[in-house]
Amino acid sequence: MPQPVVRRVDLSTKIYYGLGAVANGAKSNGFNYLLLFYYSQVIGLRADLVSLGILIALIFDAISDPVVGYISDNFHSRLGRRHPFMYAAGLPVAIAYYFLWSPPDWDQNALFLYFVCIAVLIRTLITFYEIPATALVAELTDDYDQRTEMMSFRFFFGWWGGLTMAVLNYLVFLPEEKGGLEYIEGWTNYGLTASLVIFVSIYVSALGTHKHIPHLRQPPAKHKFDFRRTTGELRETLANRSFFALFASALLTAVAAGVSTSLSIYFSRHFWELTSTQIGYMNLPYYFSAFLALFLAPLISRWFGKKIGGMTVMGLAFGMAPMPYILRVLGFFPENGTDTLFWTLVVFNTVEVTLIIMSSALIAAMIADVVEDSEVRTGRRSEGIFFAANSFAQKAVNGLGVVVAGQILAYIQFPTQAKPGEVAQDTLFDLAYIYVPVLLFFYLFALCVLSLYQINRQDHSANLHRLANPEAEPPLPVSP
Repeated sequence: MPQPVVRRVDLSTKIYYGLGAVANGAKSNGFNYLLLFYYSQVIGLRADLVSLGILIALIFDAISDPVVGYISDNFHSRLGRRHPFMYAAGLPVAIAYYFLWSPPDWDQNALFLYFVCIAVLIRTLITFYEIPATALVAELTDDYDQRTEMMSFRFFFGWWGGLTMAVLNYLVFLPEEKGGLEYIEGWTNYGLTASLVIFVSIYVSALGTHKHIPHLRQPPAKHKFDFRRTTGELRETLANRSFFALFASALLTAVAAGVSTSLSIYFSRHFWELTSTQIGYMNLPYYFSAFLALFLAPLISRWFGKKIGGMTVMGLAFGMAPMPYILRVLGFFPENGTDTLFWTLVVFNTVEVTLIIMSSALIAAMIADVVEDSEVRTGRRSEGIFFAANSFAQKAVNGLGVVVAGQILAYIQFPTQAKPGEVAQDTLFDLAYIYVPVLLFFYLFALCVLSLYQINRQDHSANLHRLANPEAEPPLPVSP
């Protein structure tokens, strides 16, 4: 009986594959942390219109993910299934990102339309790059542990890309002597630099992995489009039980992340009373977090396997997240305004981010292993669909976390336009009392759902054997 040939990749391929994530890291940093402030406080577009525009773009983005995933799984070209989209998206998304940060001087309605259109365009274009590019991991290597290594490189470069743009923006492009956050020319320079970074990242990654095109998986035979058959294939593919565990866990984690990121500025400015400079410098240790995760995630995969390792690391991250607030309420945390508080928070945040990056890399590698499990059951390879569906899960409900955060603030009657030190301690503690249980509820639920994932190292090896010997046994039934 022929043995499966397990494809492996060299270090240069891992680096080229990982470098492609810099583009999405730079884009995500701008959209998640800077865009609302820039358009509402610097440009002057009403904050509610900015929020609405971001929501509209997010909805379009979430819908486009599974569409792009399905198209790239079935695309025929001499450049394979993935690279045509990577090459096509690079230049237009870089140009569009520059114009996002150089808006025209129009009235509110026209500026809102401009903002919505260009935000939707950027998110759609980056999806046409990111989904096919990420899905390459399941085609470049079959090796159980190398997939974890490649996803570790992906998250390493993604975090470094986002962090570098954040640091440059605060410390280089927006100096206090030129107006700080209100320095419009600085924002334009940020947009230009980020656009160049996105452009270089996409094409370096595409060109660096180009040599593997002849060895990548071939798409299924062409056939006339049939909506019923297409939806049936999608339903059959996504019915995989292990993928459902990852998908549902991603949904719950995304809600918790939305709550956490939305309230982080409130905790930083009011609960801990940190200065803007301190908040900026807190980003620097995250470079070290990404570096540690790059090496630790593959080790965890080899020692414990992806499921046990991922659940363990995720559980530790979930336990770290609320700990500073619990200790402060109990009176066991340093006082505000002290160096001890700053460095204690730095240590907590660095460890937590390291664990988050590690668990993210392990879970992404788990998605790659679902590809062969699904192929055994359905006869189709659907890398794009699986990675797109996971991306869809996170984007579709992340906004729900923002809504939950807003309801928490409304419930405790958190004051508006308050300065650090002006919010009553009872109100701040009320925020912590509600935030911690809500966060733990979604995190623990996500961990429980993840336990339903069924593919371990032996299962993955067995799937490779089945695919190498299709006549050895009949296909497995599709999981309900």
